Amino acid sequence: MQHIPLASLLRADFDPATCKLHCAVFNGKHYPIDVLANDPEEWQRWNSWRGPKDDFNRQFVFSIAQDRHDPTLWLFGGIWEVKARRPEPRTYSYDVVPRDDLMGPYVRRLYVRLALGGRQRRRKMESILAEMTVASILEEAFVGDPFPGHDRINHSLADLQIIVSQQRPDWRIALEHMKGVYVIHDSETGARYVGSAYGDTGIWQRWSTYAETLHGNNVGLKELLAEKGENYYLENMTFALLEFWSMRTDDGHVLERESYWKEVLRARSLGHNKN
Repeated sequence: MQHIPLASLLRADFDPATCKLHCAVFNGKHYPIDVLANDPEEWQRWNSWRGPKDDFNRQFVFSIAQDRHDPTLWLFGGIWEVKARRPEPRTYSYDVVPRDDLMGPYVRRLYVRLALGGRQRRRKMESILAEMTVASILEEAFVGDPFPGHDRINHSLADLQIIVSQQRPDWRIALEHMKGVYVIHDSETGARYVGSAYGDTGIWQRWSTYAETLHGNNVGLKELLAEKGENYYLENMTFALLEFWSMRTDDGHVLERESYWKEVLRARSLGHNKN
């Protein structure tokens, strides 16, 4: 298969030598593709950050965000014009504005293929452009990973907040008319909390409460939040479904299975359940 060069999408009057390539990668807390999809102001800050060197020392910044699952796949995050730069390192020292006239329709739609070697994430555009190809172009702008399936949910509370705030239809439709037993896992310590959605409350509504309150009004999780703080809680508390059924399922069965999983996972003795 013959690959389509990224250069073929650039305007004829656009000079790559006026541009720095910004390959945004996981910063230890956030995946850049999620920031690009959900927080335009924060994404602009990602493109105004100066490290120890004056990397964005050209007129333009061509930004791409690394995919969560494939390190050679990058989502186009726009071309930014550097209007001003300051000498202070390790802070937001660049004033950048989006240039929507330069490939604006491709923002959050164009996937670029680039196998980036080394640790340098800010490159001269002309030195690497020949290695960049078009992987795909989405019909609609990327807003986050699609619903993975009931048996493949493994998402942090921070992920869940984004999904709920966007009222993502694929997630909502899959979960709002389902009862179930779920586990909230502290990925740092391994401690667990087991809960359930029953009665008139589907999984979507129950998890929306966590997105809003963080602790879901559970005593043990309130204590953990007070101890660890909000940032730790958002990044380390991950959600998964253990079992799920239609809303016609008897509540007694749901509660029986919740109790079973509390025992199996030692959620009372080694986790955060208090009952």
